[in-house]
Amino acid sequence: MALAMTCVVCCRRMKTSPPSLHINTCWREIRNIIRFTGSLILGGSLFLTYEVLSLKKSLTLDTKVVEKEKMKSYIYVNAVPFDNRESYGITYQARKELHKAVRNVLVTSAKILRNPFAETFSTVDVADHECPVWLLLRKSTSPDKAVRLQAVREMSQAHHWHDYQYRIIAQACDLRTLVGLARSQESDLRFFLPPPPLPALKEDSSIEEELRHLLAALPQTEVDECIQYFTSLALSETSQSLAAQKGGLWCFGGNGLPYMESFGKAPSATVETFCLEAIVKHSEIPTHCDEIVALGGLQLLQRLYRLYRDCPKVQRNVMRVIGNLALNEHLHPVIVGSGWVSLLAEALKSQRIMEASHAARTLANMDRETVHEKYPDGVYVLHPQCRSSQPIKADVLFIHGLMGAAFRTWRQQDREQVLMEKVLEDEDRYTTCWPKTWLARDLPALRVISVEYDTSLSDWRARCPVERKSIAFRSSELLGKLRAAGVGDRPIIWVSHSMGGLLVKKMLIEASKRPELSALIRNTRGVIFYSVPHHGSRLAEYSVNYRYLLFPSLEVKELSKDSPALKALQDEFLEFAKDKNFQVLNFVETLPTHIGSMIKLHVVPVESADLGIGDLIPVDVNHLNICKPKTKDAFLYQRTLQFIHDTLAKDLGN
Repeated sequence: MALAMTCVVCCRRMKTSPPSLHINTCWREIRNIIRFTGSLILGGSLFLTYEVLSLKKSLTLDTKVVEKEKMKSYIYVNAVPFDNRESYGITYQARKELHKAVRNVLVTSAKILRNPFAETFSTVDVADHECPVWLLLRKSTSPDKAVRLQAVREMSQAHHWHDYQYRIIAQACDLRTLVGLARSQESDLRFFLPPPPLPALKEDSSIEEELRHLLAALPQTEVDECIQYFTSLALSETSQSLAAQKGGLWCFGGNGLPYMESFGKAPSATVETFCLEAIVKHSEIPTHCDEIVALGGLQLLQRLYRLYRDCPKVQRNVMRVIGNLALNEHLHPVIVGSGWVSLLAEALKSQRIMEASHAARTLANMDRETVHEKYPDGVYVLHPQCRSSQPIKADVLFIHGLMGAAFRTWRQQDREQVLMEKVLEDEDRYTTCWPKTWLARDLPALRVISVEYDTSLSDWRARCPVERKSIAFRSSELLGKLRAAGVGDRPIIWVSHSMGGLLVKKMLIEASKRPELSALIRNTRGVIFYSVPHHGSRLAEYSVNYRYLLFPSLEVKELSKDSPALKALQDEFLEFAKDKNFQVLNFVETLPTHIGSMIKLHVVPVESADLGIGDLIPVDVNHLNICKPKTKDAFLYQRTLQFIHDTLAKDLGN
């Protein structure tokens, strides 16, 4: 108040006094008031000082850490240009004097009461007002887990610190704290040091050649046929492409790159995607992960990640490899040391669901402080993706069907009038993944998981011709991954589309026969089927007449109406579900689906979607849109939400 009145008086004097005299006189009065106020504060600040020193008493600083921090290469400077500073203005000078006054209050009062704690701080040059930062660092290394978690929470909620204070944490914190900050939704990105400089590429080398060398150096022993296929094909194709580039001519022989359809497309991203798919396969083997790291794979992948920011295929496969490496706990220090955590922390805050979900998977695999599960390739947590105080009471799993994907299958029904740039602005109006956006918001106590696996309509277009996986094989593979992710430890609801429903049925049947998986059966509360062909589909019948389905894949063959395996699965599951009293909800399409430009097909007719138990609800959409609500208020979503809410009512405490 005194400062404000002084400014008013000074303004009145301006009319009757020269500007220079006015400024000097006014400034002297402001400074006197600040000093006087500071002396008053000093007398009344003993309680505040006592609290600060109480914290200091509980803080035993490692002087080596402090001195090491001083020797770091950071030079903290004010980034504000000199011309923009109020160097000569009264406001700037007043702010500076107030800051000095408050700082002097803390320092002076601390000196008065320092004697009891002098021994602790006598050898360390730490300013008193910086003690809270170092106290949080100390708490973050406490043997008490609750204290460590609280320290990370307090750090993540700090939004008023100076830049150098964030950098102190960034340089002095341990791996556990850094990962915790990366998984905290509110954390400032200044907590994360920028990645170290990448090593220069070898002379006369390129990223494509470096990828090829990495792939060629990985072990080829004890790998399955599919990995061998991917490796050999990637090496042969990249070799041909490099030769073609150097010769100035694009000429792919043999199998050729199946994705190359025009001369106008940049070839390098395609070549790198092809190589990366092979490296993804290798990264699923723990011993090969060690080789990838030893061969400089972390730095090479980081170079690709930075270079191809606008290439989703490259970004996705790079993140898949890093996520697989993170499954191996002994590799966590080198992943952190290579600078990946700062990139993951930034990606986790992205509004692009795929980017954020891949980062969330990797960071969850590295967070051994609050996450006990591990998320293998293809298992993505859509909610919660950050550390949360909200207890998780149940799991909801989403399993896509033929040619589906973990995120794309569950998007809102496409509308031409919705522009993609508007999607990120208003998720209530349009979402690219409604389980993450809508369901997580309506039922926050759920863990929402989406599963991804490779499928193919035709062996002619198969990703790996030797990888002919039946529904039984895929269900066993997915069941192992889901158990690693802790599925079965909580109440579960399964949500499936098309062939995904057959996988769910097969997984539950298999789990019922394995005593170690009894908890998964005991905790299953219900299943939602979106147009699942319990009694087969006419899809395979079209393979005779249409080139697109010229050689129907094993998955499509198993969907045929006369498939013995499908009939056996239906009979066994129906009896099993009745015995366990599962809650079941069936949706089915009533409109035909366009497959390519030639086929118009009612993929799953009503009679095939009828499981024999549970409600059967026809919806006026096609097979692709049966799992894609038009809006959050649409019947498809609201009925799904109601089923999940009612089925889990006791578990959620509603």
